[in-house]
Amino acid sequence: MLEATGTTIKVFPGQLAQAVATAANGDTLLLQNGTYRESTIVLSRPVTMIGEKNTILDGQFKNEILIISGYHITVRNLQFRNAGYSAMNDFAAIKILDARSLILEGNSIRDSYFAIHVSNSSFVTIRNNNISGHPKSEQLTGNGIHLWKCRDILVENNHISGHRDGIYFEFVTASIIRENLSEKNIRYGLHFMFSNDDVYQHNIFRNNGAGVAVMYSKKVIMKQNQFEQNWGPSAYGMLLKDITDSEIRNNSFYRNTVGIHMEGSSRLHIEQNKFKSNGWAAKIQASCEDNYFAKTILPETVLM
Repeated sequence: MLEATGTTIKVFPGQLAQAVATAANGDTLLLQNGTYRESTIVLSRPVTMIGEKNTILDGQFKNEILIISGYHITVRNLQFRNAGYSAMNDFAAIKILDARSLILEGNSIRDSYFAIHVSNSSFVTIRNNNISGHPKSEQLTGNGIHLWKCRDILVENNHISGHRDGIYFEFVTASIIRENLSEKNIRYGLHFMFSNDDVYQHNIFRNNGAGVAVMYSKKVIMKQNQFEQNWGPSAYGMLLKDITDSEIRNNSFYRNTVGIHMEGSSRLHIEQNKFKSNGWAAKIQASCEDNYFAKTILPETVLM
């Protein structure tokens, strides 16, 4: 039996699907300590799901663990483990579809193909989560935090490692990425594609395969980030490809093969950045124009 007190429902291992099915709008599901081996749980009404200190949701490498499609939903303090792999369906530990006004906070996600996968959603906060994997190759590894066709997203104070891209934005607008640590990912610490009017600031991107890539985007503000130890034959602190009308200010580039690599990028304001111990501070291709550099600490070589 489920034990309910007011709008708080205590849930024990083996009862999660039943609790989700019977919860009313505004209820809180308080998951008790233990391992829950129920997968593909669908959360579609406005409730709060909270775990005790040692609450584990184990996908047993078979399926997705939690699917959210709704509004005003909070998921907090849960440990997600061993979500399944599917090259056709982008399986994730937490998948969010067609949702609005959600909070994912204080969760731990280990050994999943995609950790958090969000599509066609808005006003989602992803905060204080710890995400890690054991990557094999780009083809067999998904992204840590993956967003597609979203707006008004806050990605804040997460630690992401061991994925293909730590954070991935595609067709994402009016969103903020701040105070995250993205490190030891196979490809990029952060990857932008066709995403406009966004801000990323106060993040650390360290020891990723190729650093950060911002591509086919405009009106992106990039400030007060640290790009560190992204080193290799095709590695950059920051790769800019076909972006325009953006700002790069007060960033630190330390021990990258190339601090900033620019292709087809124009009307960028690049000011007060610090470069130290990189192979090259910046490489700027001939296809770039009307870019402004100012007040830069630049001890290394700039190739133009």
